[in-house]
Amino acid sequence: MSRKIFQTILTVTLSVLLTSLTVVMAVLYSYFTEEQLTQLKNETVLAEQAVIRNGTEYLDNVDHLDFRITWITADGNVLFDNEADKTAMENHLAREEIQEALQTGYGQSRRTSLTTGNNEMYVARRLPDGTVLRMSDDIATMPGLIRKFLMPLAAIVLAAFILSFLLASRLSNRIVKPLNELNLNELSQGAEDSNYAEIRPLLKRIGEQHRQILHDTEELEKASLIRQEFTANASHELKTPLHVISGYAELLESGMVRQEDIPLFAGKIRAESQRISQLVEDIIDLSRLDAGGDGMKYEKTDLYRIAQNAVESLQIEADEAKVTVNLSGSSAEMEGIPHILYSIVYNLCANAIKYNNAGGSVEVVVENKPEHAVLRVKDNGIGIPQEDLDRIFERFYRVDKSHSKEVGGTGLGLSIVKHAAKIHNADIKAESELGKGSEFILTFPKRKDV
Repeated sequence: MSRKIFQTILTVTLSVLLTSLTVVMAVLYSYFTEEQLTQLKNETVLAEQAVIRNGTEYLDNVDHLDFRITWITADGNVLFDNEADKTAMENHLAREEIQEALQTGYGQSRRTSLTTGNNEMYVARRLPDGTVLRMSDDIATMPGLIRKFLMPLAAIVLAAFILSFLLASRLSNRIVKPLNELNLNELSQGAEDSNYAEIRPLLKRIGEQHRQILHDTEELEKASLIRQEFTANASHELKTPLHVISGYAELLESGMVRQEDIPLFAGKIRAESQRISQLVEDIIDLSRLDAGGDGMKYEKTDLYRIAQNAVESLQIEADEAKVTVNLSGSSAEMEGIPHILYSIVYNLCANAIKYNNAGGSVEVVVENKPEHAVLRVKDNGIGIPQEDLDRIFERFYRVDKSHSKEVGGTGLGLSIVKHAAKIHNADIKAESELGKGSEFILTFPKRKDV
């Protein structure tokens, strides 16, 4: 039995080793090839900028490059090549990467070079003047990679074989010994013995999974409570305008309203209906944001332009509240969901107007930074108590319920802002001082994957 276990362990170990080496070599080859392509892309971008700024002056000093660089006109004629005589080179218009670059601005391909005879990868970029800058490099081969690592691989295989032999021998004896000494009358006690230490990781894993289940259960209970609270709050918010609509409609139906008061009652019903509609829209938006913005399309957009549209949309409300809204800053292009970014600016500005004083002001600033776009919305209104700052992003949470009822709103605006910012991986910060106003600062990464 000991011999069979030894042979099995040794065979499995060596099989795993050889398989691992094969996989590692395949992964290394793929990694090196991708790294080579990435480096080639980066070098092409740098060379492109240098050519745009310095033209042929840069190309005349590229002897230090490890890559082949070729400059080609829009009709395929070679203007420069650092490894071949341009006058002897044929027209390159039919090259795959050149065609792609001329059509889309970027192209790449892999093939055997007709000029050098080497298997190469190519990266090409179209310059603003219509010409194409191409860089290429020899592709590493699997046999070449193996030759490069031959000595280290041989040493690893030999060392692994010796180690596997010794460990298999020792482990087979160690496995058989406790089995021979096992007392079948005290099997449960034997499981706790040090000879069965191999079982401990399993028990540990079971314990960890049990704790994870308890944690997940707790999270589900919290989520359930949040849903129940949200449902209760939403029901309450819906019941209030529905009761108002029902009351006014009942008065109209009974004929107890004077003819001249009918427009007033109709206006009240319309206002409460709009309130319900806005609440439903906010709930739908919040549900979509809770789902992580699935189906929403990211695109390149200008945060300043979005802020400008939002400010213009709120101008009538600002005039009615006698609040001045000013927009400043600069264009800040970023990857985002335009209508979600618009809702962020709109809700922050709408709150700043609602919770302000007559004659007050709202300052909206968009800052363009190298890696981020920053939105600041600052007002000199009633402010928020420090003890409420941590809760203002909760759904339906209102700092001053009486004032909130007076100015209207659904109580979901800041929750929408929080979830919309989360989708864009934005950092949100709120600062306020009671009686002096509030400021909200959102910092957006310009790229979606950051």
